[in-house]
Amino acid sequence: MSEKTLTKADIVDIIYEKTEKNRHEVKKLVESLLRLSKDAVKKDHFLLISGLGKLEAYSKKARRGRNPQTNAAITLPPRKVVVFRLSRKLRTELNGG
Repeated sequence: MSEKTLTKADIVDIIYEKTEKNRHEVKKLVESLLRLSKDAVKKDHFLLISGLGKLEAYSKKARRGRNPQTNAAITLPPRKVVVFRLSRKLRTELNGG
């Protein structure tokens, strides 16, 4: 199985080939969609795309850890993390169900 990453430029090209719009309009549309998505996640909202999945940001509390080089105890600061949860429908399709 060959691994290829689908890039923003690839998405613009695919949409451009399937529509009557010029490449600049398509690029602006894709960038607007991505900006909306990032803003939603930054504001602690879920981004739900039916049939694909859900992106959500949540806060992790500060926790104890250790420096692997010195084995010294350290405190890891609080931070935000983003997780992607695959939709049941897509998970079933991927697993041949």
